Amino acid sequence: MTERPNILFILTDDQGPWAMGCAGNDEIRTPGLDRIAATGVRFEHFLCASPVCSPSRASFLTGRMPSQHGVHDWIRNGNVGDDAALYLEGETAYTDVLAAHGYKVGLSGKWHLGHSQLVQHGFSHWYVHQRGGGDYNRPPMIRDGQLVTEDGYVTNLITDDALNFLDAHAGGDAPFYLGVHYTAPHSPWTGHPREIVDSYDDCPFDSSPQEPIHDWARGHNLSESCLGNREMLKGYFAAVTALDADVGRLLDRLEHLGVRERTLVVFASDNGFSCGHHGFWGKGNGTFPLNMYENSVTVPFLVSQPGRVPQGAVEPGLFSACDLFPTLLEHAGLPEPDDGGGGRSGRSFAGLLGGGADANAGGGTEGREAVVVDGSRCAEYGASRMVRTRDWKYVDRGEELPAELYHLKEDPDERANLVDDAGYAVRRRELEVLLEDWFRRHGAGGERDGRRWEVTGAGQLRPVGGGREEEGGAAFAGRGQ
Repeated sequence: MTERPNILFILTDDQGPWAMGCAGNDEIRTPGLDRIAATGVRFEHFLCASPVCSPSRASFLTGRMPSQHGVHDWIRNGNVGDDAALYLEGETAYTDVLAAHGYKVGLSGKWHLGHSQLVQHGFSHWYVHQRGGGDYNRPPMIRDGQLVTEDGYVTNLITDDALNFLDAHAGGDAPFYLGVHYTAPHSPWTGHPREIVDSYDDCPFDSSPQEPIHDWARGHNLSESCLGNREMLKGYFAAVTALDADVGRLLDRLEHLGVRERTLVVFASDNGFSCGHHGFWGKGNGTFPLNMYENSVTVPFLVSQPGRVPQGAVEPGLFSACDLFPTLLEHAGLPEPDDGGGGRSGRSFAGLLGGGADANAGGGTEGREAVVVDGSRCAEYGASRMVRTRDWKYVDRGEELPAELYHLKEDPDERANLVDDAGYAVRRRELEVLLEDWFRRHGAGGERDGRRWEVTGAGQLRPVGGGREEEGGAAFAGRGQ
């Protein structure tokens, strides 16, 4: 058996797919991320399972959709203290599988999936944020199970802890998995290194057009306070550049320790983000109805392992967060768990990472314009459900909220909603059937189904499913809270 690779999974928070130099943005400075792309593969169309942090992170980890694992919004309650709750109770994470096969598994940074004081899902090293975000200086963290307030800038603190983990485990007999989960560039866009903020003083920010406020964003404090605000743009760009510098530190340490070629480096964000695009600041809950714009559901995604993964490649196919679970296990030469598949929808793209042909290359639709199941990917956020093919996107929100249909090949910026155009009625119905069938095949309709719950984007208050409906009390915060 070949030597199992180490895995370094770097996850950012609220980073738009446009917010990298290697993605064609010549305004934002990301030499560390560009370095990963130059030594690996950049995925152009990698979709999160849900365009908000906690559900997306749960899907990355479990390979299952929100309507399967039951995390449907960012976790507002149940992170620490007496009401700490296990939001992933009974779920199998890929870290569980890695640990069971001898990996040393560590986490530095954001957890935000409930009960942050409890070491869980195969992790043996656990340095996490108490909640999931907040002020960047003197952050509330958990170290050795204790609630602590740390001195310093949270991005640097997370990296310092990760470097200590690498120093301790890179030379060991067992392979390691390390998740480095930054809270950046999530709000607030203040408190970042002054010299980096000031370096964007003269930036025109053409990559972040401040469009007139979207009708669905009216009354949304974030959009109303940030649209047209250059200081917020400087803060967002500075947060990205600061975390990028620490990505460079991680890569340097892998090289110094002599394990770069034995380590698969994966970089992603939990969801995308708009900084004025479409007239709002935010992700899926930057509007109501909750949106599924490309900048919300598409995330930056890079993979590198010199000597094994092709270098400087760009992959144009459609991929999903749920694909990560089978991909990492196959890349590590490990079997998927014996849990009947868990209803997982993901398909491994490990073939791409070894330089060989892969069934997913081109999203399974190369040379074909017809709607095909194998070339589609889906996402959900409460009542909002999306199916995305190479050329089309359809968003369904049930009977009470508006639907959307976009011909992305002709309208990549999603300006012309064709859903009520009689000329596209057949296309709409094809996509409706595809979306309904996809969710039916992958576990929707049960007690954790997102459409059973009033998900507004204001946060999840307790776990759902497993009979928990009878516990009483609201499960999700209402709008305006």
